[in-house]
Amino acid sequence: MRVGVTVSYFEWLKNLSHVSFDRMTSRQQINNNNRILDVLQSMTGRQLSVEQKALFAHGTREVDYVHSALADTMTRAYQDVHECWQSQGLPDMRTAAFYFAINRVAKAYETMGIFP
Repeated sequence: MRVGVTVSYFEWLKNLSHVSFDRMTSRQQINNNNRILDVLQSMTGRQLSVEQKALFAHGTREVDYVHSALADTMTRAYQDVHECWQSQGLPDMRTAAFYFAINRVAKAYETMGIFP
């Protein structure tokens, strides 16, 4: 699967709700991070500079969610294709990717009662 297609899928999911991921969670994340920093500062007796605190306290941005989800998706896709390649004794990963994709479509059609 191409990276652009995967990221476009994430964008589509976000647009379904008409709200960005970071908008839904950023304020809560910043508040939680500030609480943790306050506890750490009180436990250690050391104070962070304003710049250091801002660096640690900022919430997760949308681009961070996209990078994380993309890494998970690509890792899982590789593992699935690699396992298919190994278990089916296929000549190469490209063939395994085609085999895996066609098999997934066939199973979806079968589930919907379209095939066979």
